[in-house]
Formats: sequence, structure tokens, C-alpha cells
Amino acid sequence: MSQKEQDPYFTSFALELEAPDQFNFLKDNKPHPLCLLAAKDLQEYLKHQSDWEHNFGLNPTQKGFIIGKMFGVLVVKTSQNELGYIAAFSGKMAGRNHHSKFVPPVFDSLQEGGFLNTGMAELARINNVIKEKEHLKAEGYLEDVRLMKAARKKHSNTLQNELFNHYTFLNKHGEEKSLNEIFKAASYKNPPAGAGECAGPKLLQYAFKHQMEPLAIAEFWWGQSPKSEHWKHLNYYPCCKEKCEPILAHMLEGIKIQK
Repeated sequence: MSQKEQDPYFTSFALELEAPDQFNFLKDNKPHPLCLLAAKDLQEYLKHQSDWEHNFGLNPTQKGFIIGKMFGVLVVKTSQNELGYIAAFSGKMAGRNHHSKFVPPVFDSLQEGGFLNTGMAELARINNVIKEKEHLKAEGYLEDVRLMKAARKKHSNTLQNELFNHYTFLNKHGEEKSLNEIFKAASYKNPPAGAGECAGPKLLQYAFKHQMEPLAIAEFWWGQSPKSEHWKHLNYYPCCKEKCEPILAHMLEGIKIQK
């Protein structure tokens, strides 16, 4: 497989392969053969790369907090009819959103000077004021503390709502919807925390933005299993229902999906 110069995130298949005629998810917990081929290639990269350092818990000599990670591959056909794949990780990795080989996030919440950093700084300031006033333990400050806690809740809700509005997702028709719009249509009170940061939506967003046709998707766990969780190293899993199902329903609208 080779990395294409015109797109740093697209890896083409070296062999002439037949593309699926319908979009393919996991079937009986087994990925499409092209997804298996892409995943094996990505796993070889993860074993040998030196671009960044993240403790997956696979190397007993590596120190630091262990965090296993879900990775995804999306088999795509480019506008030049080249068949290959793009890759993504769920959430953040090594404390960052951007790494070579992996498509960027739908929205970069870590961007310096962004509204989220400014909003979080204000939230920290309010928390510090509350702690200071509570520490004084004087009756005259009780009302101040109550008002500050109400201000904190309002600020936090406003910040979260703005964040959800910054996550917007495309589909093949070029229609764009925010997390708030998507989850409201799916009868959710609010989007769950972390929605939009999973590998699947990242992959489809990049494909639609760059005129790639999505053909098949697979996600696998890489690293030590979290305590009391079912994720196992190298096992494949379907896209999560709570966070991803409403998003994918919008993003895959109009695409024929293999049953």
C-alpha cells in the first residue's frame, strides 16, 4: 500500500481489487475483506511508528497512564477512481487531535485561542471564587456562593451548547447538520458527552469533504482493555449506538447499506 502525495491521509491499495457495490458495516462481527486489509496495514503502522508516543499498555517497559484506543478504517474510492482507505482514532491521542496518517477531527476543541479554551478559563475562575468564599465559612457569603454556583451552571450549559453547535456533519448530498440538530431530531434531550469524536463520523466527514465515496467501515480496539469493559485488543466492534447512531443516520442518508 502507498500513501498518496495529493492527500496525506489516503492510502491506496497496491493490488487491483473489487469494490463493494453497497456500503458495508460489520456483518456477524466480521469486517469486509477490504476493511481487514486496511486494518492490517494500519496495525503494522501502529506497531512500528515513531511519529508520536502514546501508552496503549502493550509495552511493559513504557511508563505513564495506560489508555487503549478505538481506531477506524474507511475504505473509499477517490474522485480519480482510486481504491484505498483513510484512518481515524476515537477522541484524542497522545494529548492531541492531529497526527500524521489520521484524518483531522470534525471540530478541533483544542485549538488555541478558541471559544472553548476561553470558556473553560472562565469556568475555572468561577470555581476558584466559589472555593475561596466557601473556605471563609461566613454567613454573609452563602448567598454569594449560591449565585456563583447558578452562574457556573448557566455558563457551563451555554458553553456545552455552543460546542455542540460547532460540531457539524455532512452527508453525500452536502447537507450539514449540527449535533444539536441531529440529536433533537432523534428525540434526545441533549447530545451525549463525546458525541462526534468517534472514529466513524470523523472518517465519513473527511470522505464527504474531499469527494471520496465511502464503501466499507470497520473499527477495532488497540491496547489494554479498560477495567470492567468488554473491549479487547485487536477485536472489531460496531459503531456505538448512543453517540454515533443518530449521527450516522444523517451522514449515510441516501447511501445503500448492505443488510
